[in-house]
Amino acid sequence: MTRIGLSTSSVYPESTAHAFSYAALVGYDAVEVMVGIDALSQQTSAVLQLVEHHGVPVCAVHAPCLLFTQRVWGTEPWGKLERSAEMAHAVGAEVVVVHPPFRWQKEYARDFVDGIAALENSTGLRFAVENMYPWRATRRRGAEMYLPGWDPSTENYANTTIDLSHAAIAQDDVIAMAQRLGSRLRHIHLTDGTGSAKDEHLVPGRGVMGAAAFLRHLAATGFAGDIVLEINTRRCQDREERIADLRESLEFARTHFVPAGVSDGPAGSGPGPA
Repeated sequence: MTRIGLSTSSVYPESTAHAFSYAALVGYDAVEVMVGIDALSQQTSAVLQLVEHHGVPVCAVHAPCLLFTQRVWGTEPWGKLERSAEMAHAVGAEVVVVHPPFRWQKEYARDFVDGIAALENSTGLRFAVENMYPWRATRRRGAEMYLPGWDPSTENYANTTIDLSHAAIAQDDVIAMAQRLGSRLRHIHLTDGTGSAKDEHLVPGRGVMGAAAFLRHLAATGFAGDIVLEINTRRCQDREERIADLRESLEFARTHFVPAGVSDGPAGSGPGPA
């Protein structure tokens, strides 16, 4: 059954430990660990302790492939993915989320598609390559910053991730992307955006991406991966406001993603603990 998870990045600048606490409090089914500059996120033993303490499993590990995590777990990109796989195995996650290489990582990019397939074969995990976007200063001009490209549907990846905020920047139709990917769509970063050049990661429903219709499409087509809320709560003034955004996001997901054969209850009900 599809789980509704919370990315640890959703509570930044609070820590990975806080993310597990919020997930348990609000009622998320799982957590996606974003390996980043927070020391706890880099330590498998610490993550296991958080899982045990809060009773919330890890559904995915997000490899440290952002600009500001370029030195986390070293600078060799394949080594980062191997360590992400080791953490995923240890914490019981089946998915590693990974971004395509930056354009300047030419050697890494050259072998990326085949290398991801090889890692999946050797580890037994799903490396779900995420959609990114052209970098642009305005609506009209953009630069391709990723190789082989920002749209995973154009490559032969076995497993992929759709992020609605990234699709907003690229001005892509997420339902059309999901249709192109078909059964290769393994993982969702549920969020929203307005179509600006900024990676906004809004609470779903606060942007223009049709997040509700997208979730209904996923449910109707039998999507069986996990849906992870990856929102930006940095502007929240206090803990109560952050909890409210996390709760609104969870209720949105459960309201609009109702698999066939599951009765649609009131907002906040549905599959998984409320």
